Amino acid sequence: MIATGSDEFGERLAERIGEFIITADAASDRSQQVAIGPSDVGEPCERQLSYRMLAWPQTNDRHDPIAAIIGTGFHMWMAEKFAARQVDIGGGVLRYAIEEKVTVREGYTQESSLRGSADLYDRLARLNYDWKLVGASSHDKYRRQGPGPKYRVQAHLYGLGQENAGQAPDRVVVVFIARHHELKIHVWSEPYDRSVAEAALARLDRIRQRVLDLDPEAHPERWHQIPMAERPNCRFCPWLRPGSTDLSVGCPGANNEAQSTQLEALIA
Repeated sequence: MIATGSDEFGERLAERIGEFIITADAASDRSQQVAIGPSDVGEPCERQLSYRMLAWPQTNDRHDPIAAIIGTGFHMWMAEKFAARQVDIGGGVLRYAIEEKVTVREGYTQESSLRGSADLYDRLARLNYDWKLVGASSHDKYRRQGPGPKYRVQAHLYGLGQENAGQAPDRVVVVFIARHHELKIHVWSEPYDRSVAEAALARLDRIRQRVLDLDPEAHPERWHQIPMAERPNCRFCPWLRPGSTDLSVGCPGANNEAQSTQLEALIA
């Protein structure tokens, strides 16, 4: 958080407003979510997923929340505008399913079930939409490189959720909208493929089984046997703890871990 003011009073007030925003966001439903959702399944870092599965105490809980807050506000605005243009496509069926909960897979308990809120499903066009409000540089990256595995998996998981809800999705769509001084939109889409969702769920099950087998709660030294992604995005990981040498406390991140491994090799 950067808090400034025109004078001492303004600086104090800016700090108080900033703390209010951070505290209020930490208490929101989104920040309090513990169970794995569709947005988590495609996370490339298996260590991050393992921390999440065990609801491990977070160490990077002071990240700047403003981007997520703006994104939430944008989702609410889009939901309102599509609700205003809602139409009956026959037999009392509405064209748009807006922010409706879908079940991707039932579990043995409510916590183990995989559910999420789909941004928009167009029953007439048979499209499932996912809105992503991103920074200008990220927008350019997604335009050039595609959505990446995390967003692609999420899109197909929501497609499976719609299928489970009795819909027949043809395509999944991720709409990247830049937080910029001008409107910049990039749309990625592809035909809905149930096998993409099923493969992601199978991977999730393999990771969960390994966590059960290693039991890092009882054997914290085994955290080192759970790998990071080859190119992890550590900056926003809730379990990032730079300089950590104890993975049961927090993960040092890719660069720090590589340096620690090199140092251990030299000492050996």
